[in-house]
Formats: sequence, structure tokens, C-alpha cells
Amino acid sequence: MTSPTSTSPPRRRGDDVDVVVVGAGPNGLAAAVVCARAGLSVEVVEAADQIGGGARTQELTLPGFRHDVCSAVHPMAVASPFFEAFDLAAHGVEMLQPDVPYGQPLDGGRAGIAFRDLERTAEGLGVDGPAWRSLVGRLSESWRGTADVALSDFRSLPRHPLQAASFAAAVLEQGTPAWDLRFREDVAPALLTGVCSHAIAPPRRLAPAAGGLWLASLAHATGWPIPRGGSQSMMDALADDVRARGGVIRTGERVTSLSQLPRARAVLLDVAPQGLLDIAGDQLPPRYRGWLERWHYGGGVCKVDYALSGPVPWEAEHLDRAGTVHLGGTRPEMQAAERAVVAGRHAERPVVLVSQPDVVDDTRTPDERRTLWTYAHVPNGSPRDVSDQVSAQLERFAPGFRDLVLATDVLPASGQQEREPNNVGGDIATGAVTPWQLLMRPVPRWDPYRTPLAGVYLASASVPPGPAVHGMGGVHAAGRVLRQRFGRRVDPLDVVRDAA
Repeated sequence: MTSPTSTSPPRRRGDDVDVVVVGAGPNGLAAAVVCARAGLSVEVVEAADQIGGGARTQELTLPGFRHDVCSAVHPMAVASPFFEAFDLAAHGVEMLQPDVPYGQPLDGGRAGIAFRDLERTAEGLGVDGPAWRSLVGRLSESWRGTADVALSDFRSLPRHPLQAASFAAAVLEQGTPAWDLRFREDVAPALLTGVCSHAIAPPRRLAPAAGGLWLASLAHATGWPIPRGGSQSMMDALADDVRARGGVIRTGERVTSLSQLPRARAVLLDVAPQGLLDIAGDQLPPRYRGWLERWHYGGGVCKVDYALSGPVPWEAEHLDRAGTVHLGGTRPEMQAAERAVVAGRHAERPVVLVSQPDVVDDTRTPDERRTLWTYAHVPNGSPRDVSDQVSAQLERFAPGFRDLVLATDVLPASGQQEREPNNVGGDIATGAVTPWQLLMRPVPRWDPYRTPLAGVYLASASVPPGPAVHGMGGVHAAGRVLRQRFGRRVDPLDVVRDAA
């Protein structure tokens, strides 16, 4: 497989190209794959020296310890119609499945454990097992119908309306004050709240509830896989496919103006609204520019990566097998911590997301030591190093954790944008997760991908369907390009399948 830092030969100045893609993140590369497989000449320009955007893998702590810089666990990828059509396995990417997709420790050595097996999960939740089965289990059976809506352009009617309606009813329950009515104890609601916390917003809201319910259902339906060798392997596979079809990928070139780009019939921008303003703000109509300027970025993250001398000594059973662990305690504790972040305050006990890739992937360290990936939720733009609070949360549920730490790498929210320009202020969702900003991202237009500039399109997490590594923002944008710029009325997913 091609090295992640390698580049294709530079294009000669003045050469024409059918499509230019700015940004080699998951959506930019997905758009490039669609266009290249459609037979178009494609050039990708990436500011960083390494492709992948938020799905890169690097040695952040010690030599030989490979850490994912942002996205680490990929339930959305296995649910994505794009990655299904692309077929990661056929391109040498091995998606490893932890037997325990995620867990939620509580004080006293207790924990909610989400096994791949629904019945085993329900059994472990005691009196709330039937409630979990009727809520999350029911949704896991109809996950494809949910994916049809959740990964769409939000501009078409669902193909499975009854399943969509059932999912909407569950969201209305868990995103409102009714969220505790079905549960009798504290473990099951905490387990679900931990999944909702991926939105970096108070979980008792519609958008976080929607994301959490779908992710929870995918754990039982398709799993929460971890790519062998890191998320980089997925991005390398996409880039190799583009190059194999004559595409050019140039790294280490930051685009600050459209005039830097070669002449092209279409330009796809894998950038946040702020990135579009930086590149072409003075060329945009005032009304459109105003919408971009008013785009609201959500809470940020402080990333803390650890090199450990051994596995985390979790107090609760089965957490040592979990690919992901959500730290924050009970549902009320997590709700209070997330409210503090929205209010611009640092929680004393922040919500922390943990990934343990070594539970299934033996390639992350050179020996029996371990890598540990964590995010703590903090206010947008926070310069604070909260690694002490992260370690305290880990020590709370895994006594003796601090004794294992060999090295740490800390990146506050204020530094996230330097590593990944789309993460403005440390917002890894590229915009606050609210119903309006999910449906009307980043502007209220029927075609959110097409900008007012001729031939210029947005193809990032800033357009529907939004954040996560699924590539569908790039796919939907590429579909518009094929139809509007090249007169080809085809399903972009069919293009990917047919050219395999």
C-alpha cells in the first residue's frame, strides 16, 4: 500500500483537469473516488504532508506507538453505503470487531456493557434489559432503514418510512424529559447517555439522542470496528484507488485562494464554512457569506494520547475487552458536565471518550505495551490542558492507571485547528450538533453542496449528512458534480460499484 506521505508527480502549471478536490479527508477522498471511477481526470490538493484529515494515524507519544489523530472507531464506516460499495476488504483494509463495542463504567466497580450480542447485553442490564431490547434492539433490526435517512442528503423521501417513523419516535423519547420513563435503574440510561455524548452536547436533546440511538443500534447490528493499523489504512486505500485511475494527489499545499488551483470544470472543497470564507469569502454574495459567518461551532475537545506499559486496569469486568469506553459516570453527571461545556465552562469531571485499539489490533505498539486514545469535552477554543482531569477520570474507574503511563501527548482544543483546519476551535463535528445545523448545513438551500460560485461545491462534514467517517458528504457532492457539470444523471454509488 502506498505510503501516506507520498505524493503523485506534480501537475504542470497550465494543465486542465476535470475535477479538483481541496482536502484529502474522508469526504474529499470519497468525492475523488467517485469522480475518478466516473472516468474524469482528478487532482486532489491537501494542506498537510499526510492525507486523511481527521482519519490519520501517527506516532504521537513514543516511537512505534501508533495513534489515530482524531477518528479511531468506525461504526459509521461499516454502515456507509459508500464504503460498502467501495469494499474496504477488497482493498486490503481489515476492520477488526471488538466483542464489546463500548462500555460505561460507574462507581463501585459496576459498568454497563454493550456486547455485540443484544441478548447478552440485555441480560447484563438486569431489570432494564427488556427496556434496552425494546428500544435499542428494535432499532438495530432496522438499521438499514435508519441509515437510508441518516446518511442521505436530507432532501429526499425515505425509502423505508415506517422504520424512519419508528426511529423518530425513539428520538422524541430520548431527546426530551421523557428519556427516563422506560428505565428503572441507573446502568442502562448511563450506557445510552455515553453514546449520545459523541455529539459533544447535552444528551437530552434531539440531535444528540438521534446520533446516540443510531450508534447504539449499530453496535448490535454491524459492530464498532477498528481498522488494523489505524484509520490511516482506510484513507490510504481510497487514495490508492484514485491514483490507480490516473488521479493526482498533492500534499503539503495549503489553498488560500481558488486562483491557486488549475483550471477545472468543477472544484470540490472538503472544508468547513470558515475554510470556504478563507478561500473565497470576497467572491461570495453577501447573503450566502452571511450564513457562513453565522455558522455556530460547537464544543471542543482536548485530545490526550497515552503510551502505557500495559492494559488499563479497569475495575469493572469486561471493560478490558471494550473497543470504546465512555467516562462520565451516571446520566445526571454526564448531562451536567455537557451543559457546563455548552455554557463555556470546564467540567470538574469532564466527559471523556476512550479508545483501546489494542484489544483487537496488535500492530499499534512494538511489543506488549499499549496505546490509549482519549478526548475530553471542553469549551470551544479552550487552551487548557485537561490531561490531569482525564487521568483522574481513568484512575476513578481503573485504580492504578497512572502507574502505567510511559508518555502522553496533549493537544488542547485551541490547537486542534492547526492539526486539522476543519476542526474550528476544536469542534470535531465541524459545527454544533443541532437539528437546524444538521438539516440546513451550512446554509438553508435546497442544494447545500453547490455554492454560488460557478462549478464550486462543498464536500465536507459541513454538508449533509454531517460528521463521522462515512464519506457520504463527498459522495452526494460528487453526484451533483456529475449531473450539473458533466450532464451525467447517475447514482454516484452505482458509479463506485460498476467501476470496481
